Amino acid sequence: MSSKSNVLRVLEEKKGESISGEELAKALQISRSAVWKAINELKKDGYQITAVTNRGYCLDPSTDLLSVEGMEPYLRHPEWKSNLHVYQILESTNITAKKMALDNAPHGTVVFAEEQTGGRGRMGRSFVSPKHRGIYMSLLLRPHLSSQDSLLVTTAASVAVCRAIEKVTGVQAEIKWVNDVYVNQRKICGILTEAVTDFESGGVESIILGIGVNFSTAKEEFPEEIQEKAGALFEIVPERLDRNQLAAEIVNQVLALCDGLRDRSFLEEYRSRSLVLGKNVQVVRFSQEPYPAKAVDIDGDGGLVLEREDGQVEVLQSGEVSIRGLFDHE
Repeated sequence: MSSKSNVLRVLEEKKGESISGEELAKALQISRSAVWKAINELKKDGYQITAVTNRGYCLDPSTDLLSVEGMEPYLRHPEWKSNLHVYQILESTNITAKKMALDNAPHGTVVFAEEQTGGRGRMGRSFVSPKHRGIYMSLLLRPHLSSQDSLLVTTAASVAVCRAIEKVTGVQAEIKWVNDVYVNQRKICGILTEAVTDFESGGVESIILGIGVNFSTAKEEFPEEIQEKAGALFEIVPERLDRNQLAAEIVNQVLALCDGLRDRSFLEEYRSRSLVLGKNVQVVRFSQEPYPAKAVDIDGDGGLVLEREDGQVEVLQSGEVSIRGLFDHE
């Protein structure tokens, strides 16, 4: 690990506190000159570090840049840090994660980007990804599941994101089937799951789980056509809360849930967080006219159970439909 990385790790651990160059040098077993060089490199990267005579260096609490060092203190298992990769700008974290999968990257590899130029959502939609405003990440999973069981990954991921948001921020999050996370009737997170199947075994070789959270995205940063639907977790981010903490907790929650997919115990929480159950919705199938129905349940595979106006019951699977009509702005 470089001197720059080690210095950043200590500054993140003591964020808002001062630590002298001498203390840093001694703790990291590097020279004072190496500390000074690392501090200047970090400043060039955008870290707000103040240097006060006789007090030392202090990382400003308002500094909110994603880094492995910033996430490390919040990881459930510190060894996971070796699988985290943070980039300043990417076309898409999913694309980069797919390339890593082809290069045999391990289960639990996570790709983050401060900005995406071609972020994608479900059904070919784009995902707005302004710099430093969100958490844009993709997890590479190798869950050893059948194609049928792998459908549960998307459902579990939405529960994991809700858990992470509530644990870190205290904000209550809900789910609009299949996997959009809402806060205060505004979509603040989208999830895109892409699977690579082994045709010989019928199992899933790997899954790329893309998650995009609007952390502090301003309304005017969204395209006009979605400004009434999209939202962000915060207009003003509370002190002592940064994206590193939430990003790390999402990793914690997703990996924990994916290790226990087969027992399906998370489905009860998924139902309790559902925005659609008991509601009348408009079902939009590809190549068909929209039709009304009532959402009555989530089945054991994460499918949405609907009752049509004529009493007919059907189950919708992920990727087949969209649903509308929950809020006035939809």
